[in-house]
Amino acid sequence: MSDLCPFDLCDGSGFRVDADTNTAYDCRCRAQRVSRAKARNLSAVIPRRYRDVAFERPPVTDINSAIVQTVRRYVNTIDDQLDAGRGLWFMGHVGTGKTTLAMLVSKAASDAGRSVAIYSLPRLLSLLRDSMDSEEGMLDFMDRLTAVDLLHLDDLGAENQTDWVLEQLYSIVNSRYEAERAIIATTNLMPDELSERLGARTVSRLVEICGDPITLTGADKRLEYRPKLAVGGEPAG
Repeated sequence: MSDLCPFDLCDGSGFRVDADTNTAYDCRCRAQRVSRAKARNLSAVIPRRYRDVAFERPPVTDINSAIVQTVRRYVNTIDDQLDAGRGLWFMGHVGTGKTTLAMLVSKAASDAGRSVAIYSLPRLLSLLRDSMDSEEGMLDFMDRLTAVDLLHLDDLGAENQTDWVLEQLYSIVNSRYEAERAIIATTNLMPDELSERLGARTVSRLVEICGDPITLTGADKRLEYRPKLAVGGEPAG
């Protein structure tokens, strides 16, 4: 049984039929269905730690309100943003809320029925290496990465810098740039480190897709919200 059409235009098949000419044509939902099919076997699971993140709960409520409002506006227009291939990327030191905000976006996209792939860059590069056993396998993996509605890349710059890493990262970002597909990304790098660690070509494409990086500052919120231990090692009240 087919999924219902999110736009209530077809019978769930992805096609509409012109009764006068008895010809079929693509429904508005067709592109989303193709994207979801190609995204199968990609990681779309929101990590357990982030499944309950919300605008109304810490640590989001402790992040700069102007930044949170930017993310909220994006989430409130998620279909338009993804259809236009527009993304966001966040930079800042460890624990400033980058991944939390990125997960809010990925959750919103998934809740809207859009296909999402979520990877740390080191993990994604490891999978790409595994796919290189055959040219067909690598091309299929890259095709699926390109087709997904939203690609969430965590920890850009966390991997060891090699020519191979820089070239693969550029290929992933450039493929989505050319296909007008959105990216949500996070990095611990600072502006003066971006080109050196990610490559000037990749940074240029990311700016085209995501705009200027959104910089988060402040103390490490993971330490702030870590349960405090009382004497004896038990969590304090």
